[in-house]
Amino acid sequence: MDPQSVLVFEPGVDGHHVGWLRFITEDLLAAGFSLTLAVDTRTEAKERIAGQMADLLTRVKVISAIPAAGDRTRVTSTARVAACLKESGAAIAFLANFNDLASHTLRRAALGRMPEAALRGRLGGIYFRPLFLDAGVLSLNQTLKKIGFRRLLAGGWLNPLLMIDPRLCDLAQKKYPGAPIHLLADPYPDNFAADRAGSRRQFNLPDDRFVFLFYGGGYKRKGLHLVVEAMHQMADPDRVFLLCAGLQPQNEKLARDLETLRSQGRAEIVNRYISAQEERQVFAACDMVLLPYLRHLDGSGVLSRAAGAGKPALASDEYLIGHIVRHYGMGLLFKSGNVPELRQAMVRAATAPGTELARWQAGAQAYAKNCSRDAFRSVLTAAVRSALAARK
Repeated sequence: MDPQSVLVFEPGVDGHHVGWLRFITEDLLAAGFSLTLAVDTRTEAKERIAGQMADLLTRVKVISAIPAAGDRTRVTSTARVAACLKESGAAIAFLANFNDLASHTLRRAALGRMPEAALRGRLGGIYFRPLFLDAGVLSLNQTLKKIGFRRLLAGGWLNPLLMIDPRLCDLAQKKYPGAPIHLLADPYPDNFAADRAGSRRQFNLPDDRFVFLFYGGGYKRKGLHLVVEAMHQMADPDRVFLLCAGLQPQNEKLARDLETLRSQGRAEIVNRYISAQEERQVFAACDMVLLPYLRHLDGSGVLSRAAGAGKPALASDEYLIGHIVRHYGMGLLFKSGNVPELRQAMVRAATAPGTELARWQAGAQAYAKNCSRDAFRSVLTAAVRSALAARK
């Protein structure tokens, strides 16, 4: 076993998964660790990974996170992680998305059923949603998770564990002093800038409109349908323009409504997977970023990218995203799911004086300092180095 080797386990390729896998791989390699990536090696997924990480894949060992039988239910299990750890010969297993197996693993631990012995002290990763840490009235499910989490920490199973939500991380650190729990930045890519005028030309955007960006898949929980409805209800429809960038799910009604906006010259839809360079351009091209999420309890890589591009945000007043936008003064909030409030906020943003826009932009830049790649890199590498040292 190489004492400086790490298995990075990430079977997902949707949403933020490949981008975060690149960040983790890039930074751990730069810190001198040897890596094995356990990923989805099937053709479509492999092509998506290569599209963002081709320059890094030659520097790592790649194995399949998917069992030979292809049973997806077995992928998100400690048994599969243990099998990949054994195959890799790595010292620790680092899950890019600890949530993949957290709920099941914590509930089992609460009942005394611990992970495979080989994972003791060697299992860690990024835990996005430890919501049980801050639950008011605990359900049976949350109670089991809390008990299991305590038992896993007390037994020395988890190392390291990184959390994105500063409030939840603070609660965990206070409740479990000395546990290997760290606060990790929700990062945006390095050099996240592009020419605004050139980017607008690239995506055929008008120079004289206030452009809102909706970035990513228009799943119902992301609230794109609310934006489309708000735009259809605007009394002055020529004031704002929508740039919708990202591969969209198949939703016939949403597709028709978006096409109507496009035919009216009020929207541009880039319905495909967005490359890293195009990502910089869509953020540079817009005036404000939309995050109309519904019941979204996490942070957001879209919000981090807005900050990295110096762009204000218009977001649902929910949980962590709402807290960040309010705390940094980086834009406007509306009551989640309320289309009239969203419409009013969009009109307010599009008609805001330059001084107000500048204030929102300054807020975005202030938040950007806390979610830079440097901030992410320093915490990640220090946590992994500490976990490896504990194995000696």
